[in-house]
Amino acid sequence: MRRGCAKSVTVPPVWIRPACLLLLLVFFGIDVATPQLFVVAILLNAPIALSSFAQDPRFTRLTIALAVIANVVAGYLNGATDGYRWEAIALGDRLISALSFLLVGGLSIATQRSAGRAGELAARQERTSRERGVRRSVEVIRSSINPELIERAIVREAPFALSVDRAIFYAFEPSIDEPTTYRSTESDDVDVASARPPAAVLSFLHRIAEGREPAATIRGTDALGRLLLDTLGAPHAIAAPLVEHATCYGVLVLLRDTAPFETHFDEGLGPYVDQAAIALAQASLFVQLAERNDELGAANVALRERGDVIRDIVYALSHDLRTPLSAARMTMLQALDGAYGELPPAYRDILSRTIESNDELHRLAETLLLVSRYEAGEQSTRRERIDLVAIARDVARELEPLWHGKRIALAVDADAPVYASGDDREVRRALVNLLANAITWTPAERTIRLHVAGDAARATVTVDDDGYGVPEAERAHLFERVRDTPSRQGAGSGLGLYLVRRIAESHGGTIAYEPRAAGGSTFRFTIPTVRAERVAAHAS
Repeated sequence: MRRGCAKSVTVPPVWIRPACLLLLLVFFGIDVATPQLFVVAILLNAPIALSSFAQDPRFTRLTIALAVIANVVAGYLNGATDGYRWEAIALGDRLISALSFLLVGGLSIATQRSAGRAGELAARQERTSRERGVRRSVEVIRSSINPELIERAIVREAPFALSVDRAIFYAFEPSIDEPTTYRSTESDDVDVASARPPAAVLSFLHRIAEGREPAATIRGTDALGRLLLDTLGAPHAIAAPLVEHATCYGVLVLLRDTAPFETHFDEGLGPYVDQAAIALAQASLFVQLAERNDELGAANVALRERGDVIRDIVYALSHDLRTPLSAARMTMLQALDGAYGELPPAYRDILSRTIESNDELHRLAETLLLVSRYEAGEQSTRRERIDLVAIARDVARELEPLWHGKRIALAVDADAPVYASGDDREVRRALVNLLANAITWTPAERTIRLHVAGDAARATVTVDDDGYGVPEAERAHLFERVRDTPSRQGAGSGLGLYLVRRIAESHGGTIAYEPRAAGGSTFRFTIPTVRAERVAAHAS
């Protein structure tokens, strides 16, 4: 296992200061007891030098001052003992001793300052190294979006990044009472266990998770702390919860076998656990998104399958309806023509209305069949030269029973022959739907006009009526599939104008609506003309 260098801050021994004061007193006593020519004061440099180990320049200055005072007092007492006579040599020695006190004391203070600067430099280097190790480990942790890989990386990287001997991570998955335990090993691997931790550890995890403190040092000064340290198998331990957005993902426990944790240990631990918690939060979010995507994918598949079934049913139903409807229409037309004998006038009227209803059902079947093909992506790609004027007039004749029965005046006009490029069956269906819509929403004894025009680019069929018009609130959804609006409920399938839009768009054209100033509606159906289609094909 990669193990960091567990450094500790050097604390001055507590005996330094008392020892310095004791030596000052002892050497002062010896100096007083000896003759003045026997200079013992030089020994006072010893406590001055020793005071440097206290790493406190103020205490060294105090020691120097006490040594100078002791030197002066001892010199005075020596002279007084000799009948108040002071030898010049003794005074000179005293002066030299005092100067040596200042010299040794100054060197001691300078040494302490140098040591302090060296310690600060070493601390900065250690802090920089620790921050660099934390950044590198965080990059490793955040290189994955798999929660289990991140949890393994948190434990594997902690000894290197945080200068500890071992690491344990209790991941609260599936729950805080049954956490998954990750332990670092000597082989730079991670042991994973799902067994329930001891009761003392579980109680501690609950306290840490609920307190949400940045870090908690486990101390052996109380019974619970000693029990935890014995359970964890280390004399020094510190724990920190991994919390992000009020969610606690687990508790990281760091262990040391020898050196205790420094007072500034939190400087590296805080960023490490914060970034680890962020990595777990992001991974959890990715897992949730993946699960949601799977759910949405399954729902989309189910909707697509359901839509395919409905479309197939509609396709089959509309396709199979056309044959019996056509046969019934032919039989009823033959009956009107007298193929089965003369019919009473009342029967002829009922039969005519029945034929109209049959034709409406046939048009609905055709619309459903064409819509189902468009929804399945099977729209026609056939493009031929078609005569729009002829198609418009054929459509008007086909729907004559509808507009003639309502005594509507219908006119079809064109400035000149207009030829477009398209599928004549689909274009015919679009015009049938437009005209049938106009007939439905135009009161009896009103007018409808079909006008066909064209230029070099576009062919346009305009359907004008002086009917009810379209309410403003419904115009934005006029060409959507199956409109369910108050004004249109019970009036058709709601697919007619939607199919017109699909046909226009598939031909490279448009369908538009605008209200008439005098009342009624105007629909404009446009598709490319033959000339425009050829120019586009030549350009491509």
